[in-house]
Amino acid sequence: MKNGSIKDVEKKLLSDNWYKLHKYTFKYQRPDGSWETQNREAYDRGNGAAILLYNSKKKTVVLTRQFRMPTYVNGNEDGMMIEVCAGLLDGDDPADCVRKETEEETGYKISNVQKVFQTYMSPGSVTEILYLFVGEYDESMKIGEGGGAEDETENIEVLELDFNDAMKMVASGEIKDAKTIMLLQYAKINALV
Repeated sequence: MKNGSIKDVEKKLLSDNWYKLHKYTFKYQRPDGSWETQNREAYDRGNGAAILLYNSKKKTVVLTRQFRMPTYVNGNEDGMMIEVCAGLLDGDDPADCVRKETEEETGYKISNVQKVFQTYMSPGSVTEILYLFVGEYDESMKIGEGGGAEDETENIEVLELDFNDAMKMVASGEIKDAKTIMLLQYAKINALV
């Protein structure tokens, strides 16, 4: 359903280098009925999906560690982030995307995944919808080393962590990625691990 308080939307491409950055100029109707002109920029990187891999018997989770330039330039000293496995949909169904990304990044081939959330992670500036999943893994599903797709320069380190240790890393600030924190908390609340 379209918002009747928005009209005359104009879209201007500012950058198409890595993803697309657009400037939107539009009229917004205030609560008193008057109209004001507003400007906003929105970064369009496409939609994505992420998954927490967990093993209920071993009480472990599989996470990844990789360099993230935006965190580096914003005070994360080494730029390294510990995260759940994630990737852009690139036209795939979200569940198919997390299966593919899981195999590329972690080396586990999983089939059963459960969608738990669909969220905007930074709605003030990024258009992305992120689909969040959980999926159980075991050693029989390990078919490769992981590390990411060679053509994507990801250089991903695969981490298998005790679930309680991962939760302690959230509390200490060692894990600071929002999607990862949300999925770890989901696993705790729902006693998956």
